[in-house]
Amino acid sequence: MKKSFFFIIILFINTLNSPVFAQQKGGASYYADKFHGRKTSSGIPYHRDSLTCAHKTYPFGTILEVINPKNGKKVLVEVTDRGPYSRNKIIDLSYAAAKQLDIIHQGVTTVELSEWIWDLTRFKPFVFEFNNIFVKVSHPAGKNLKIDKEKVLK
Repeated sequence: MKKSFFFIIILFINTLNSPVFAQQKGGASYYADKFHGRKTSSGIPYHRDSLTCAHKTYPFGTILEVINPKNGKKVLVEVTDRGPYSRNKIIDLSYAAAKQLDIIHQGVTTVELSEWIWDLTRFKPFVFEFNNIFVKVSHPAGKNLKIDKEKVLK
């Protein structure tokens, strides 16, 4: 009894350290041109130049980070459709997303995907002086943000 209780406690502690959102690995393809302009399951028309995708389970509007492990390229896409309905695929990408991942000429290729979480630690506030007024700004560029005072005054 003590051994099984100890084992359950260890499993519980390990789940606290693991990420909340699991990664998926599987096949990906992209929409054919004939679907351009047609409505998706969410009601939004598909546009080949938008960064969207079809996934079976993620809610509409979820942002997914898709990585091509062969070349390390990444893209963020929004779930706007359901599918793919093939056993060997986990996601269908828009043409623009497939182009960014460099998978246009591969047909079905293996990708890794996970839900994208906003990382607010990138936004470091800083203070700058403008016309003797101190302004606090949060921007991912941090203190490297350059402001042209001449353009602002016009």
